[in-house]
Amino acid sequence: MLNFVKWLCLALCLVIYAQAEPVAEFFGRQSSSHTNNWAVLVCASRYWFNYRHMANALGMYRTVKRLGIPDSNIILMLADDVACNPRNKFPGCVYSSSAKTLDLYGDNIEVDYRGYEVTVENFLRVLTGRVEPSVPRSKRLLTDDRSNVFIYMTGHGGNEFLKFQDSEEISAFDIADAVAQMWEKKRYNELFFMIDTCQANTMYSKFYSPNVLATGSSLIHENSYSHENDRDIGVAVIDSYTHYVLQFMEGINKTSQATMQDLFDTYDPEKINSHPGVRSDLFPRSLRDALVTDFFGGVAQAEVLLPPEGSGDAHFSTVRTTDDASEVGADDRSDITGDTAHDFDVTGGLDSRPFLAAIIDGHDTTLDRTARAWASSAIVLLLVGWIASRK
Repeated sequence: MLNFVKWLCLALCLVIYAQAEPVAEFFGRQSSSHTNNWAVLVCASRYWFNYRHMANALGMYRTVKRLGIPDSNIILMLADDVACNPRNKFPGCVYSSSAKTLDLYGDNIEVDYRGYEVTVENFLRVLTGRVEPSVPRSKRLLTDDRSNVFIYMTGHGGNEFLKFQDSEEISAFDIADAVAQMWEKKRYNELFFMIDTCQANTMYSKFYSPNVLATGSSLIHENSYSHENDRDIGVAVIDSYTHYVLQFMEGINKTSQATMQDLFDTYDPEKINSHPGVRSDLFPRSLRDALVTDFFGGVAQAEVLLPPEGSGDAHFSTVRTTDDASEVGADDRSDITGDTAHDFDVTGGLDSRPFLAAIIDGHDTTLDRTARAWASSAIVLLLVGWIASRK
């Protein structure tokens, strides 16, 4: 029996040595520290012949809602209402395929900005939070420094610009500066920017703010094309790039472990008829660590908050449980009362600030991750050896 245990231990050691890197990678995977998700979805085109752009935005709207982001955390901007257009053979419906198996408009849709409300000014005000006091909460992006924000835009564009309503344009510089203001005002934790238009990749070329991941449908001097026409409706019903993104998203659920790299790996220029691009130099995490649901899904996590400086009580901290359906924005934190905030002593009288700061910062070195991996492997080894020795 003793020889058996020795050989078993030797075999386990060899297996652990061979798997040291994968184990360390598993225990050291970089996860997002966000506590809430928001989405800003923009269809910037008017007129019936741009039906597909509205279908693009509504397809994304349906996807983020299905994956857990509630309407309270979605800003939907539609420059036209093709569902109620007199030319629509199917009143009140918007379809993205000629099969017409799924009505994207449906009965449960909340459009925050519609028609002539969809302007460059309103879009930039939504992002930066510089809205008039009379603007209701449903039209505000109430994010904070723990929010992951997904921005999707579709319409007609060109080299470093996107047209709004066929009457004005937003430039790549405008969007880059708006994102910079968001970062300075702590309005996002990580931001994912996606755009489907001609020469789309030029629209994120001017970004310079941290924690931004961006992707687009086409290179400079390259058009983006529609995917499918419908003879009954009489126009194209969806763009090719968005169609294949949504096709991938149909295989994703709220608990999916698919990563952003998995999404980008599905890009096929031959099918899309253009060359999608990805910009990740401003993004701190590996694309294989960033889950698709970090931006397209909803979360409900606990956020540990340190007591304010000078509060006179270093032994207490606040834990705020956040859920996308009832998330309170950064401008409304002073309103948190009652059951939404609880004070408790987490250390039995010891100063908890260094411990809590370590949790919040989430700093983790490669040495720490490797040590945890080896410690876990050693525990497994000891348990197996102990069980074998008792037989």
